Amino acid sequence: MGKTIEWSHSPDLVPYELAVSFMERRARSIAQGKARELIWLLEHPPLYTAGTSACDEDLLTPDRFPVYKAGRGGQYTYHGPGQIVAYVMLNLKERGPDVRAFVRNLEDWLIRTLAVYQVAGEIRPDRVGVWVRREDFSPGREDKIAAIGIRLTKWVSFHGVSLNVAPNLEHFSGIVPCGIQSYGVTSLADLGRSVSIENVAHELRRQFEIVFGPTTSVATPSLSQLPQAEQKDETSIQTR
Repeated sequence: MGKTIEWSHSPDLVPYELAVSFMERRARSIAQGKARELIWLLEHPPLYTAGTSACDEDLLTPDRFPVYKAGRGGQYTYHGPGQIVAYVMLNLKERGPDVRAFVRNLEDWLIRTLAVYQVAGEIRPDRVGVWVRREDFSPGREDKIAAIGIRLTKWVSFHGVSLNVAPNLEHFSGIVPCGIQSYGVTSLADLGRSVSIENVAHELRRQFEIVFGPTTSVATPSLSQLPQAEQKDETSIQTR
């Protein structure tokens, strides 16, 4: 764990299948000691993903965007432009094989980043992700601003977190996000924080280093370098 964590930020939209295939291979290489830990920030084209706990009835408009089965924990979620996805490939065997502590650190990372923009992110014991109170709309209302869904293979994590900077929030209407019908979805833009993806990516890195340790920049993999999606995946699943 003494080595710095590699950090990459792709400027262009990355197809979901290629990103997952890359993560699977990278996670195996990390577990084998052949590659360093990596955080990969990117945006996807509009799509829905179904986690290991997804219910079919929560996909309200199945023909709207491509739908992918994801090995991460959780239910349905949306990815698209304006939302930063941070794929987290860390070796928990070296950092401490405590999944609960790892998830708490991911939550802390997101909450710290939101605080930079004067947004009070909170967690709930009965709901996944990071939430904000919306008393400006109605008493007791809370909206989700960030999601967490991880998977482990030989104690190396992949998949990760997503943070809504300025996505099209109407795109979330095609699903029941994370299977929760009683709450809404928000973003930094929706909360009146007009900030760029680049600015939030910078703050994510700064706050990540406080929680997890130092990082070093590496080149982003080009689409031509990304492996095609594999047909079989035998990684273990951690649901959150």
